[in-house]
Amino acid sequence: MDVGTQHFFPSYGWDNITDGQVYTDEVELALMAEDLGFDVVWAVEHHFEDYSFCPDNTQLLSYIAGKTSRIDVGTAAVIMPWNEPMRVAEKVAMLDELSGGRVRFGIGRGLSRFEYGRMRGIEMSESRERFDEGSVMVMDALETGVIKGDGPFYPQEPAPIRPKPSRSFAGRTYAVASSDDSIDSCARLGAAMVMFADRSWKSRLPSIEQWRELHQKYNDSPPPIPLVCDFIYCHEDAAVAQARAEEHLSIYLASVLSHYEIMGDHFADLKGYDAYAKASGALNKMGDAGFLSGFLQATAYGTPEQIIDKLTERRALIGDFEFAPAFRFGGLPQDQAVASMELFAAEVLPTLHTW
Repeated sequence: MDVGTQHFFPSYGWDNITDGQVYTDEVELALMAEDLGFDVVWAVEHHFEDYSFCPDNTQLLSYIAGKTSRIDVGTAAVIMPWNEPMRVAEKVAMLDELSGGRVRFGIGRGLSRFEYGRMRGIEMSESRERFDEGSVMVMDALETGVIKGDGPFYPQEPAPIRPKPSRSFAGRTYAVASSDDSIDSCARLGAAMVMFADRSWKSRLPSIEQWRELHQKYNDSPPPIPLVCDFIYCHEDAAVAQARAEEHLSIYLASVLSHYEIMGDHFADLKGYDAYAKASGALNKMGDAGFLSGFLQATAYGTPEQIIDKLTERRALIGDFEFAPAFRFGGLPQDQAVASMELFAAEVLPTLHTW
């Protein structure tokens, strides 16, 4: 199993933290990953809000690649409707050249009305069509070295990508896929399915099986291994692990509900350490405590042994997967995030690498 680290760059949950400190803390964890034995550093794309702000993950990863020598760097994901396809292809090709072929290229279409509302001239209602048109253009350009398109959103006369891609991206492309149409698009692209630990894995399994069937149908070849993005807190004491994980994962969930407007404005003001109690109480009052419980059960936290057991159960259910845990979320103090990542690397990672 390939195991990476996932980096969101959130400030939601930390009191009085500056954006600069968010980057200092998150980059510290990213640069630890190579020495600790992880395989990939993954970075998201998000804009504007405390939930997550990494507006250009290719730029961020160029810094990580320049500070490391072995570890791969991956976009999880470039949000295609927010980016000009030609510029995406150029940036990815350049990053791959500079990193010596260490890029894993992941894409998505974005789900936040808040973010779309601030992207000039880009309507969320067009997100599916923009994604489908732009992603095919970029994937083709990374293989051929020429980008072209005749669609309504990105008409493009053939133009060379320089530096010309010197390696195929076959086997190192990924696409976020949750909805039925995203699953279909991911399969058509021949990409590995990317999913987040945000619901029960039993309920997720039909979507995974759908993607596998469609990939075989469209590409006449077995599907690649999917990528699972998780949230990890690892501690040698089970009680401490549970208390800290549930507190900070609940704060993170509050940020998700606010950012994606899943529950309106109920969580708009929950940013500090009291968010845990407020989020739990609000969910209970609204009759949605099961949402919080399901999210916590989907994630893998605990002692090293408990995490291995949870991931073993997940693997038995959904099959082999690549793994990308995030260690910093929901106001977790940096020293605790560092210790959690180090313990995971020492006592969990060696087992996962045998899978």
